[in-house]
Amino acid sequence: MTAPSSSNQHKDNPFTLQCLLLTSLNYSTWSIKMEAIMDAHGLWDAIEPPTGVVVDKKKRKQARAFIFQSIPEEILAQVAKKKTSKEFWDSLKSRYVGAERVQKARLRVLKSEFEALQMKETETIDEYVGKITATISKSRSAGAISEDEELVRKLFDTVLEKFIKLVASIEKSCDMESMPFEEAIGHLKAYEDRLRIGKASTQADNALLLAKAEGTSTHQSPSKPNTPGGRGRGGNNNRGGRGSSRG
Repeated sequence: MTAPSSSNQHKDNPFTLQCLLLTSLNYSTWSIKMEAIMDAHGLWDAIEPPTGVVVDKKKRKQARAFIFQSIPEEILAQVAKKKTSKEFWDSLKSRYVGAERVQKARLRVLKSEFEALQMKETETIDEYVGKITATISKSRSAGAISEDEELVRKLFDTVLEKFIKLVASIEKSCDMESMPFEEAIGHLKAYEDRLRIGKASTQADNALLLAKAEGTSTHQSPSKPNTPGGRGRGGNNNRGGRGSSRG
């Protein structure tokens, strides 16, 4: 007995192409792939029948089965009562296209927030990076993909002026396209620590110089000269002399 040819296997088994599982974030990709798979199996007519063509009942059932195997159980329970594969398809489209529009609008807002980020004078590198990663996390939850190169560029382009020399040095010596975001953060934090230590050392030196200056001024202060009739010892002696002569 000879094995069936690949063309016979393809004809007998409509599930030779693996269907993508539908999620809340991939409807556009899912619908494109599903249309291509069903079209390859001659089943797309069950979804979009040509004018005046009556679609075979078996094809409609196969198209429905294709869709069933590519959606999660919670969605299947909500739309399984649709009578035809076209009604089923249109129901999914109505459900996810609306959600997709909301998602795209949210992504536009998050992108604007990301582009507007600038490091403030009162912020540390850790605090500023926290704002960047928080925005990116929201974008990723909405389906966006952020590459390290984009994050590194954003960080280096928006830090305070005191980091500019370091950034220029890194750009000359490193491959910015392949630098991990964590590595860029590490460079800036190390430089920030050196600046902080240098500032603390300068402040300590200034305080020591001020203390020495104040101590020198106190020890070398000239005494007040004696004046006639004053409150010093000379004044008291004169008063004592006048009292003695009256006695």
